[in-house]
Amino acid sequence: MAWNQLSFAKGESINRPPLFCGLNFSFWKVRMNNFMESVNRGIWQAMVNDYAIPTQVVDNKTIEKSFEFWTIKEIRREEYDSKAMNIIYSSLICDQFFKVFACITAKEMWDLIQVRNSRSEEIKEELSYPRI
Repeated sequence: MAWNQLSFAKGESINRPPLFCGLNFSFWKVRMNNFMESVNRGIWQAMVNDYAIPTQVVDNKTIEKSFEFWTIKEIRREEYDSKAMNIIYSSLICDQFFKVFACITAKEMWDLIQVRNSRSEEIKEELSYPRI
């Protein structure tokens, strides 16, 4: 890909995530990784380790733990996941947003974006090479 084909959204800054419009996924992915880690490494970890609402065992049944009984670590983990989701939502144009808006966790969103866009980039790359 030629350097002049890289898309930059007007007004990007260290306070605003890079915009993803469906093009240059590999470029955007690296920039998102860096952006999230620069905000807080725990936010990027939400992309790597899937989040689940804390549970507890009551009468030999696993149930969702009431928020008032969450530990500080559990609260922080939920905050990282919420912040990661917010960053992803803020980085997507409308068409991309509607592809992931039903996801429950940041990792689920991230994985879905990767699956949909990595494969399409591979196909585009294959099509751009001359056939022998």
